[in-house]
Amino acid sequence: MSTIAEGEKKFEEVTSVQNKAMRLNLNENIYGTFAEIGAGQETVRHFFRAGNASGTVAKTLSAYDKDFSDAIYGIEDDGRYVTEDRLTRMMRYETGLIEERISRLKHPNKLFFSYANTVATIDWAKKYKGHGWLGIRFQTRPGEDYSEIVLHVQFHENNASHQQISLGVMGVNLIYGAFYHHDNPKNLLKHLFDHLTTDKIEIDAINFTGPAFRGVDNRLMSLELLKNGITQAIMFAPDGNNVLPASILYKRNILTLRGSFRPVTKVNMAMYEESLELFLNERKVDKERTVVIFEITLSNLKGEGKIDEIDEQDFLDRADLLGSLGQTVMISNFQEYYKVVEYFSQHTKERMGLTMGVSTLQDIFDERYYRHLSGGILEAFGKLFFKRLKIYLYPLKDKETGEIITSENLKVHPRMHELYQYFKDNGRVVDIKNYDPTTLDIHSRHVFQMIQEGKTNWEAMLPENTAKMINEKKLFTRK
Repeated sequence: MSTIAEGEKKFEEVTSVQNKAMRLNLNENIYGTFAEIGAGQETVRHFFRAGNASGTVAKTLSAYDKDFSDAIYGIEDDGRYVTEDRLTRMMRYETGLIEERISRLKHPNKLFFSYANTVATIDWAKKYKGHGWLGIRFQTRPGEDYSEIVLHVQFHENNASHQQISLGVMGVNLIYGAFYHHDNPKNLLKHLFDHLTTDKIEIDAINFTGPAFRGVDNRLMSLELLKNGITQAIMFAPDGNNVLPASILYKRNILTLRGSFRPVTKVNMAMYEESLELFLNERKVDKERTVVIFEITLSNLKGEGKIDEIDEQDFLDRADLLGSLGQTVMISNFQEYYKVVEYFSQHTKERMGLTMGVSTLQDIFDERYYRHLSGGILEAFGKLFFKRLKIYLYPLKDKETGEIITSENLKVHPRMHELYQYFKDNGRVVDIKNYDPTTLDIHSRHVFQMIQEGKTNWEAMLPENTAKMINEKKLFTRK
């Protein structure tokens, strides 16, 4: 019987990397290949060092040379190597070889897998921190269809060898999780960071597919990344699939709309359509290289009075509506707008635009939001108005007077007036002049309340297809 010292606190024991590798090695049925190209050559060594690897490791491959890698896996259309397509090609090629070369008659109980990664670590100039794709294609029952876990990582350490070590640990965690935590993907995701911290390595995209993950919504898995502080922003396409933010934002002109979109109203769509037209008319903004992002902050997903709780169904309802409108959605942990711009600027140097209402712009010019910055509001604005960024301002109707408020009669604190006027005079604040005055009284919160209370006539405040979808699927009414 073990003795517990007085004052001991409960904690979850985390299995060591060596013991994870050993447990996998001792399972006589788990059998597969390791293919690690580029700078990621660290995962399989944990299995060799643990011992008894002969029953687990069918083959290990380090196709470090590009020509040799191309000879095995083929040449990608874009000529790149550190991509999701490359990773998928590697995993499927290797599991195909296992099925071809290992007899099911001789080994009826084998659970085949292929682990792969393709990685670029920090460069010599330390200008680019490095990133990579890693994944596993595996079986949970002999002979069943394969399941896959694919994820993208960003490195934060400033030393290539340290990045490789972190990648090796995450690789072991991924393989172990695939076989021992696949029944609980949220728990699996947390265990990917056993013996790691997010200041070393960050996961910014993940997808689960196959029979082991039936019923898993990858948007919720991405949401877990955000809730657990594993990444600061997640993104998914109109079809609901998680996408790598860098692949959407890279060298693009970006127009962003922030809101609750609970639900999407006629005002939201008018803001989007009119600001996009203005944005595309800007100099050097090419339509083919432009992306529009509908952004929701994590705090906007949390229920009122429930600071740490997120209604997942409510989140999916909003995502479904935006997806049906063909929009790319980003969920972020960025409270301040300048942080959004900083994030985008990591991926592009092209033009940016922010679409917002009058009340939001007034908040931006409130000094209280920037007291945590050593340079205060001036530091924030230096980051916000990056590379000719423009704000496209949608008017507001004053509830008491009925006055239409635009950039011309908007009131900010007297201390901020000269600063505001500077940005306005330099064309950084652009009024959206083409609007329907009859829709200015529409607010998402009011429409949502009407839906919740079973009231009528709210449909007229929403785009026709959005209202139809809410009624057909009973969105925002399910408990």
